[in-house]
Amino acid sequence: MRIITLEEHIALPEFANEIQQWPLPPQAVEKLADINDVRLKSMDDNGIDMQVLSVVGRGAESLPPRKALQFAMRYNDILAARIAAHPTRFKAFAHLPMSSPTAAANELERAKEEHHFCGALINGLTNGKFLDLPGFRPLLQKAEQLQMPLYLHPGLPPEAVAEAYYNDLPGSMGVMLACGGWGWHAETALHVLRLIITGTLDRYPGLKIIIGHMGEMIPMMMSRLDEKFQVSGTGYHRREVSQTLRDQVHITTSGIFTLPPLMAALGTFGINNVMFSVDYPFSTNEAGKQLLESIPLSPEDVAKIAGGNAASLLGL
Repeated sequence: MRIITLEEHIALPEFANEIQQWPLPPQAVEKLADINDVRLKSMDDNGIDMQVLSVVGRGAESLPPRKALQFAMRYNDILAARIAAHPTRFKAFAHLPMSSPTAAANELERAKEEHHFCGALINGLTNGKFLDLPGFRPLLQKAEQLQMPLYLHPGLPPEAVAEAYYNDLPGSMGVMLACGGWGWHAETALHVLRLIITGTLDRYPGLKIIIGHMGEMIPMMMSRLDEKFQVSGTGYHRREVSQTLRDQVHITTSGIFTLPPLMAALGTFGINNVMFSVDYPFSTNEAGKQLLESIPLSPEDVAKIAGGNAASLLGL
């Protein structure tokens, strides 16, 4: 059984002074910078054949358009050079200059043609804007044309949202509730649902979206979403929300390692839309391995989740 993980992060230290990076503990910074040593050993110890690497935290999207393109191109070039030493162990999602969607589209194409990257990862909103807005159409069109999935990863909440929802909480509770404790997942789910109910995914029916964390709470809401956003002659979307999700959205297990949410994801998205991931180094490969070994399905279905679905979607 081939095991592939898709939400596995890096942050190359040579770029740290050019952007305002998320605050991270020193141990995480060290592991994010490592591609060869501790990372490979952990993969070997836990039977992980391949990681698809992606840039975590603030990056090119926080820079002005001209600087953003230069930053993203350098990042992708250096990342490609680093993983070239281990071609069977690492692939990568492109880092994009999201402040200029046309430049992002061109960089996505370059990353595929020159480096054989297998998609792109987008960290949260871009200057407070969601991808359903018309300005992002060049990128969505190019991703569909290239058959390059877009992984929608959480990002820090916009300042106005943080102020209204989180900043009056004591100590570090506001930050945790805004990020991994809840807010990240709700915002990513909202991002996907906006793409659906605005008809954006109908406009690009070949576009594939990936989200993590067992579907960012969408599985438990799927039937209610169909009820509240019914397809009608006056609506913007042409398919039921649940149908669009199953047609175009794939989810990973990143960071969540218990069976109840996995079974809910399988029961709503279906076996072919669920892919194994860890969220390394913020979660451990050991926890991911324990989940994989506990799934009460046939070996054939477990193999699909472990790596077969990812290999098919990303052409690995």
